[in-house]
Order: sequence, then structure tokens, then C-alpha cells
Amino acid sequence: MRGTALKRRAAVVATVAALLAAGACTTSGGGGHHATNAPSGSAPASRAVLRGIALPSWYHSDYDSPAADRYLRGIRATGARWITLTPTWYQRRRTDSAMHPTEESAADASLRNITLRAHTLGLKVMIKPHVDLTGGGDRADIRPRDRRAWFTAYRRFITHYAELATDTGAEQFAVGTELAGVSGDRAAWQDVIAAVRDRYARPLTYAANYDEYQKIHFWQDLDVIGIDAYWPLAETATRDAARLRRAWAPIRERLAAYAHEQDRRILFTEAGYASQRGTTTAPYSWTVSRDPAPAEQAAAYRALLDTFDGRSWWAGVCWWMWDDWPDSGETPERLAYSPRGKPAEEVLREKWSD
Repeated sequence: MRGTALKRRAAVVATVAALLAAGACTTSGGGGHHATNAPSGSAPASRAVLRGIALPSWYHSDYDSPAADRYLRGIRATGARWITLTPTWYQRRRTDSAMHPTEESAADASLRNITLRAHTLGLKVMIKPHVDLTGGGDRADIRPRDRRAWFTAYRRFITHYAELATDTGAEQFAVGTELAGVSGDRAAWQDVIAAVRDRYARPLTYAANYDEYQKIHFWQDLDVIGIDAYWPLAETATRDAARLRRAWAPIRERLAAYAHEQDRRILFTEAGYASQRGTTTAPYSWTVSRDPAPAEQAAAYRALLDTFDGRSWWAGVCWWMWDDWPDSGETPERLAYSPRGKPAEEVLREKWSD
């Protein structure tokens, strides 16, 4: 497995170079072949950033929805050039030793179909599989009773989607998302990554939660550091983008130093804000309040892009999320994470207009 993985890693280097030439999200290639980061500088034109928006799936047929083409066109109209797709398997208890698909898992055919539709519209695709708990709860709390059995099951799960990503030509792949309860097992993850590289020859990341990324010890086996960037930025509600930029400043400096230390660029595999009053006090929460606050959401979008755009070590952002599928949303549209039809969408159109 590892011998084949080394060959795969060499192929990644060539793929990264091709993506650079195409102006895609750039990532550091593995195995000592990557360009050295320059955290204090501005990003040269050849190191373009990922401009993405997530389009999650909550049901097996979501990606076949008649709304899919409209959503993809809307995403592209913001200036986004990437989408993130999130096929999800589930386990009932956090201590279970395996995960499995349910009727809420995107059907493989639908995932293939929407990837093709995205490519037809000129959008690149990152496939970012999730494991969740059927009864709700935080996936970071998954701590299987039998860790060896869980990782065996996880390899089956993640390599299934790695093969699908190869078959569909998806341009980037995440080997995991916010699994803090098991992400400390370096050797097990190195085996997972090697198995993925046996099947997928393009750039790889792992999507660590904002309070998890420094505990990851396998970044050197990946091509880019992924962070789900839900840092709280304020203690009280604010629509003051300058205040939010000041809150970001020390975080930005820590990330710049970490990118330099790891010799990897940092991609915000997720970032987002509900259009609710106080969203920047807890960006990870779907239920900060019942008061709509689209101006606060827009200020948060602006502050993040103002803070990180032009930093050579920053590989871009995938915003969470475009929209719920018709008749599936549990959060009213006026309170949801979606920027669609809100001032935050106008911020994206302005900042991503070139």
C-alpha cells in the first residue's frame, strides 16, 4: 500500500502544477516537492486561492433535485469557482465501531451527476465526506469503543468516495472532517491517507475544526491544511467589519506562523455565519438567536475576506453554505447560513468580481 502511495504522491505533484497553471486552488505538494510558503507576503498571481461554496446534501436524492442547476448557476454568479459536496454516512452512537449509509446519504449516482453538472458550468469540485450521528450531536465526540474496527470501517467509507472522486474528475478531496475524537491517532490516519492515495491522485486535505488543527500530526502526509474556521470573533452582536478585522488579526498571525512551521498553505474548508443576531459570537451555531441580522452576516463575510485575501499562505475559503434544498430546511431562510439573496451575497460578488 505505501509503495503505491509514493507513486500516487508523485502524481499529485504533477496535478498540483496543472491546477496552478489553470488558476485553481493551489496546494503544497507532498514528499518534499512543494513550494516554500512565504507567510508574510502577498500572494503572487500564480498562487490563486480557492473561491468556493458548499452545497451539502441532507437526503439521498438531493443532488438530483430540479433545483440543482439553479443552485449551481447561483453559486457561479457570486464569482465562486469551486463547490464542496458532502456525502455523509452515519453511526447511531458515538461509541459505535462502524458507519453506514442511510436514506439521508447522497446516492452515488446523484453525486456523480451533480459533479458532472458542476464541471459543465466550469466549477471545480471538492468532495468532503462527513460522518455524523443519527440522533444529532457533534461528530467531534465520536470515540469508538473498538478503534481498530472503526478505522477499518472508515477506510472502506473514505476509499469508496476517493474512487468516486477519481471517476468523476473531482479536483480535490478531504480525507476527513472534524473528527477530533479520533484525529489524534497519527498512524491510523497515515494508513487512511495511504489508502486514499492508492485510489486518488489529486490534492488531499483534512478539514479540522478551528480548535483541532494544532492537534493534527499528519499534515505532512497531506497537500494542504484544512480548517473549518468558526472562531468566535465578538462577545456581543456587531455589524462593524473593522471590529471583526481587529478580532481576526491575532488569529491570522498565528495561522501564518503555523503555515510556515508546517510548510503548507491553509485552506478554510468551511467558514460561515448564520444571518442571525450575534452570529459572530458563535459562528458554529445554527441557533444563536431568532432575530434575523443579514447585515451582521455580511459584515462577517467582508471581514474574513479583507483579513486573508492576498496572504500567500492562505489557500482560500469554502463558505458554508449556499442553501437548503426545497422543503428540507429546518432553519427559516431568513435565519439560515445561506448568503443567497442577502447582503452577504453582494459582498461575495464585490470581492470575487475579478
